[in-house]
Amino acid sequence: MLDVSKKEGDDFVLQNISFMQKQFQKIAIAGATGSGKTTLLKMIAGLVQPSAGAILFEEQKVLGPEEKLIPGHSSIACLSQHFELRNHYRVNELLSMANEIAEEDAKKIYEVCRIDHLLNRWTHQLSGGEKQRIALARLLVTSPKLLLLDEPYSNLDAIHKSILKSVIDAIGGRLNITCILISHDPLDTLSWADEILILQAGQIIQSGRPEKIYKEPVNEYAAALFGKYSLLDFSLAKAFAAFSDLELNRINSFIRPEDFKIMPDEQQGVKGEVEKLNFLGSYYEAEIIVDGKRIVINTDQKNLAKGDIVFVSLS
Repeated sequence: MLDVSKKEGDDFVLQNISFMQKQFQKIAIAGATGSGKTTLLKMIAGLVQPSAGAILFEEQKVLGPEEKLIPGHSSIACLSQHFELRNHYRVNELLSMANEIAEEDAKKIYEVCRIDHLLNRWTHQLSGGEKQRIALARLLVTSPKLLLLDEPYSNLDAIHKSILKSVIDAIGGRLNITCILISHDPLDTLSWADEILILQAGQIIQSGRPEKIYKEPVNEYAAALFGKYSLLDFSLAKAFAAFSDLELNRINSFIRPEDFKIMPDEQQGVKGEVEKLNFLGSYYEAEIIVDGKRIVINTDQKNLAKGDIVFVSLS
C-alpha cells in the first residue's frame, strides 16, 4: 500500500497510508471509532475507491469500483460486521454454492471453523456466533489468499467469542492464509497479531510488534486503546527513581498497572494512599494517590481498603 488517501468532500477519511504485509503475517489495525479502520479494509478489498495512491497485491494493483465493473478482488475475502446468510437454506447447500475447492479441503475448513456438526442445520435455526463461523467458512471455500476481518468479535457473547478467536488463530496456522484484523478490544489484537497499526484521524501514528505498542505508546491516544495506564510526570519519576533503576528520560511515558508493585515498607517504595479497590477476578485493581497524582496498580493484595497507606515501587 503506497501513500493511499481517501477524501470525502473536503475532508480526508484516510491520508498517506503506507505499509507492507508479508505472506502469512498477521496484521491488526487498531483505532477509535471514526479513525478510518473499516474504510481502509474496504479499500484493500477493492470495495472502496482510493482518492490517491495505489494498493498492490502480489505486485498487481487492486482495482477499485471506479476501475472495475464488479468490485472486489478474487483472491481477497472480507468478512464484514454486517454479514448476511440466506434464510431457509441448509448450511451444506449454502456452502456448496460458494465452494471452489476439493471436498477434502472443504472438510478441513469446516473442521477449522467448527461447523462440521452444523452442515445439516437450517440457517434460520442458528445462533449469531454459528452464523458468523459459517459466513467465514463460506469465504474460505473460495480459496482466498488474503482474509480481511472487520470487527469479527463484535456482538458475540463470551463463549462464541472464545470459539471464534481460536478459529481465527487456526486459519493462519492450519490453513496458511494471510490475515488482517480490525478490533476495538486490545486483548483481541495483542495476543494474535504479529504487527499492529494504530490509526488516529485517518493516519498511521504508530506501528510495531504488540509488545512495543503496549509498552511504548507514542501518545495518550495510543496508550488508552490498549488499557489502563498512568502518566509518569517529572515529580513521579523523581520519586520512583529513588527506589528503582528508573531512568529520568522516561518522564511523560505511560506506565501500565502491572509495572507497579506494592512493597512491604517505606524503605522500598514511595508512600501512597489507597483511593479505590476493584475486584477483577484473578487480581485487584487499586487506584492509589502518590505525590498528589492518581496511579493505577494491579495487585493480588485483597485486604486493602480506601484510606490505607501503602508503599509503591516501579519495576
